[in-house]
Amino acid sequence: MEPIYLLDLASRKSGWLAARQATVASNIANANTPGYQAKDVAAFSEVLNTTRLSLVSTNASHLQVDGPNAIDEARPTSGAWEVTETGNSVGVEEELLKAGEVNRDYSLTTNIVKSFHSMLMSVVKE
Repeated sequence: MEPIYLLDLASRKSGWLAARQATVASNIANANTPGYQAKDVAAFSEVLNTTRLSLVSTNASHLQVDGPNAIDEARPTSGAWEVTETGNSVGVEEELLKAGEVNRDYSLTTNIVKSFHSMLMSVVKE
């Protein structure tokens, strides 16, 4: 039996989401601090690229993917939305959007793990 990497991958994603949420919270907390520059963590795709995972097609009816760069980021990676007179580059609206992304990604990750756990338990019971 080959090792199952999904749980390790979900754990890495959860750790990354926790770090991103802490960064977003720090940015919001410093929204009125003069000279504070908004921060963000590296994209999870960089973490994923360091993981030794590859897609394997075990059936001719599986969908084919063109490699790790098949999905492009649709949103441009520009700087902060606004910079105030005090040099603060935190946009509260932008940070709230990031917090929403973290929440959505966390829900997706936990639902995938729950589904995978259910599949494993159904196999073990039989």
